[in-house]
Amino acid sequence: MSADRLVVLTGSGISQESGLATFREAGGLWEGHNINEVATYDAWLKNPQKVLDFYNMRRSQASTASPNEAHHALVRLEEKYDVTVITQNVDDLHERAGSTNVVHLHGRLSQARSVSNDDLVVDVGAKAVNLGDLAPDGHQLRPHIVWFGEMVPMIEKAIDIVRMADILIVIGTSLLIYPAAGLVNYASPATEKYILDPETPHNDEDGWIHIKDKAVNGSKELIKHLLNE
Repeated sequence: MSADRLVVLTGSGISQESGLATFREAGGLWEGHNINEVATYDAWLKNPQKVLDFYNMRRSQASTASPNEAHHALVRLEEKYDVTVITQNVDDLHERAGSTNVVHLHGRLSQARSVSNDDLVVDVGAKAVNLGDLAPDGHQLRPHIVWFGEMVPMIEKAIDIVRMADILIVIGTSLLIYPAAGLVNYASPATEKYILDPETPHNDEDGWIHIKDKAVNGSKELIKHLLNE
C-alpha cells in the first residue's frame, strides 16, 4: 500500500525562526533595502551591482543559518508519508535538514543563472557573484531568484503536486503573496488541511485545522498528531 501524499507549503516564517529576516515584517524592507531597488528586473537594469551586493549579503546570511526544529520535523514525516515540500523560501534549510523532495517556487540563493538563458543555472554555494562573473555561455550571471513582477516557472508543477495531496500543511505563511497563496485552492475537497501560523485568513470553518503558533512550536503539536505519537 502506497503512503499518503503529504504536501507542505512553507513561507518565510519557518526561516525566520532560524534567524533569517523577512521583508514583510519590516515594512517592505530587507536589511534597510527597498524591494523595488533590489528585487525587480528594473532594479537589475538600473544598478546590477547593487542587486548583486544585496543577494551576496543574503546568500552569506543564509549560509550561516541552521535548520530549526520545524525543518527537522518535516523530515520526520517522511517516515510515514510521501512528502513534498513546496517552499517560497530561497534558502536551502529544508535540504540541509534532510528533506528529500523540495520544490523552490522563487529560486535559490545558492544558485545563479545566465542573463540570456533562464535554464542555464550554476551552483555558487555561499560565494559572492559580481559583475564580470559569467555563465558557461559567456553571459553575466544573475541571482537565480524570481523577482517581483517575474513569472514563477515552478508554479504549474506545484499546482499538480497540490492537486494530488491527501494531506496539505501550510507553515510560516499567511497566504497573502500570489501566485503561491493561490496554490491551496487546487487542493481536493477531500484533502486534510492544516495551517500553522499566528495569523491567517483561514479558519476551521474553511475546512482548515488551524494551529495558531509559530513554526517551531506548532510543528511539535502537528507531528505528534500525524505520526500518532
